[in-house]
Amino acid sequence: MNNSTNISADWIRGLIHDFIATSSHNTMENETGEAAWDSALVGFVAGADPIWQQYKEYVGAFHWTPWEVFNQQRPEASASAEELTVISWVLPQRELVRKANRRTKKYPAEEWARIRVYGEKFNVALRQHVADSLAQAGHAAIAPMLVSNWTIVNSQRFSYASSWSERHAAHAAGLGTFGLCDGLITARGKAMRVGSVVAKVYIEPTPRPYADHRAYCLFFADGSCGKCIDRCPVRAIAENGHDKEKCRQHLVRSREYVKKTYKFEGYGCGLCQVGVPCEAGIPVKAAREALERGELPPPPPPLA
Repeated sequence: MNNSTNISADWIRGLIHDFIATSSHNTMENETGEAAWDSALVGFVAGADPIWQQYKEYVGAFHWTPWEVFNQQRPEASASAEELTVISWVLPQRELVRKANRRTKKYPAEEWARIRVYGEKFNVALRQHVADSLAQAGHAAIAPMLVSNWTIVNSQRFSYASSWSERHAAHAAGLGTFGLCDGLITARGKAMRVGSVVAKVYIEPTPRPYADHRAYCLFFADGSCGKCIDRCPVRAIAENGHDKEKCRQHLVRSREYVKKTYKFEGYGCGLCQVGVPCEAGIPVKAAREALERGELPPPPPPLA
């Protein structure tokens, strides 16, 4: 292996942004060849960060830590948790995609459905590109979402859950907190997709600029929102949370609509991610300003 490449946070960010700018995979596969993505947020979290064990204890024993999934897939490169870094990125939805989906009432706009299929196809290629580039530079790496034994399991607590969650990796890497609908609210909003790679390399962790896992959601901050409840076409969101099964059934039904209306094999919804205060930014003023200053805000006050 070639160990001459100096891997840094800037090197990783450059790798991701260059791929967005130059890859032929970055397309919505429509008549105009419109790009799926134009930018990314990138964060890093240590493989030994205590949050991974917290996830495992909260979600279930089936939920991988970085150490577990890396050593499953790369036994020849055996690494301790302390030797690993998780690289996470957020791909914010472009304005034209968000605008189109804002107008819909039941099923996704064509642009949104294309991103769900072809935009995620790019995200798969990006995961592989980051892992391969690191390996070529002498640092073994894997993309947990691309391994053959990644799976979704039934969960008594959560209806269903997966062995690796991209949103939770992004939260751990300081990129966002969760909202009422379970979406991840980032500095560029909730309308986005996420990816990650686990690598045997040291990158300085990104500070988590929040003390509460729901700090960016207005509903949990002060009870002043809940717009995603009204945006959901099947009432899968309520004040007590997100009904994953109702949501899943609607996504299944959307396949027929997308095929009949837009003439390609796709699906999606995303109505709760647009037309809401957290669509394109952090709506909680104190949290947004703290992030801009690089400060850690206090936990939000309890709801009355």
